[in-house]
Amino acid sequence: MKSQKHNEGELKEITVKIEKKTAEDLELMSKNTGMPTADIVVIALKRFCSSHSDYLKQVPMAD
Repeated sequence: MKSQKHNEGELKEITVKIEKKTAEDLELMSKNTGMPTADIVVIALKRFCSSHSDYLKQVPMAD
């Protein structure tokens, strides 16, 4: 996974407020893996989007 490219193409900066523990966990994960925090966030968000494509209205909605 660390060898894959995750944050390519045109980039857009966003700012979010998250729980302190989550932010600290991200920093620790970045330090322990050598992966940039942004890549870890992108991986997590892509997985979330894949699991919840209905939020993007990209699948037929059940009645």
